[in-house]
Amino acid sequence: MKSGFIAIIGRPSAGKSTLLNTICGYKISITAQSPQTTRNKIRGIYTDTDKGQIVFLDTPGYHISDKKFNNYMMEAVHSSISEADVVMYVVDSTKVLGKEEQEIINIVNSSNKPLILVLNKMDIKNKALEEMRGLLAVNIKPKAILEISALKEQGITELKDALIENCPEGPLMYPAEYYTDQEPEFRMAEIIREKAIRRVKDEVPHSIYVEMADTEYNEAENTMWVRAFLTVEQESQKGFVIGHKGETIKKIRIGAQRELNKIFPYKIKLDLRVKVNKRWRRKDYLLKGILK
Repeated sequence: MKSGFIAIIGRPSAGKSTLLNTICGYKISITAQSPQTTRNKIRGIYTDTDKGQIVFLDTPGYHISDKKFNNYMMEAVHSSISEADVVMYVVDSTKVLGKEEQEIINIVNSSNKPLILVLNKMDIKNKALEEMRGLLAVNIKPKAILEISALKEQGITELKDALIENCPEGPLMYPAEYYTDQEPEFRMAEIIREKAIRRVKDEVPHSIYVEMADTEYNEAENTMWVRAFLTVEQESQKGFVIGHKGETIKKIRIGAQRELNKIFPYKIKLDLRVKVNKRWRRKDYLLKGILK
């Protein structure tokens, strides 16, 4: 029996979160078209009772920036790699390798951890694929190179086998039925944030965080009442989130409530509002609480 921690690293929009959800068979990490949707270390658990267990650490997309918000997210990347037994480096096979790629290569090489290289989005044709393979092969020495499509669920079985094979010997760290160890309030906040960033555009998705105000469980009705705030950085952004006559926030609330009701064993009643916390992405005390 094998078990181990695997850090998932890659550029923004490489498909890391989609891959995590596909491997585990459940929605664990939120996904959206906006880059850097993932802000935290997201734990997903995959168990094969015959072969072993993998605890994944999904990380924010690796992005070079001097902004404080980004620096906190990159700390999550580095700490995940330090905790991991194996590193899974996910590359978007449809994009030209950029300067972030060289930074990632330096990080994985210096970690001295077993490396699994994953070329994702192989369902999309790419004329530069052979050049990409050659460049990566010269710069890193992975234990295995897998070509997959997380979205189409192609090559996933082979990938899971390669990951387990490179984990150390050990017992299961979680019961076999677990697929994540996230706290319920964190999962609720992430689903709400996902629905919000899918409804707004431009810089607004990056300016949103979800503040969970309170939850109250009614045992007689098997209902969880949830009050949360979509928090933005500027007064001018409130209108984009609320929408004309409240239509946007209504759609966000309904979409989040519908998905939360699929996840939790009790009925969710969501009260969702918008407020402003000016320049919250520059406040250390807040970032330490959000990006952990």
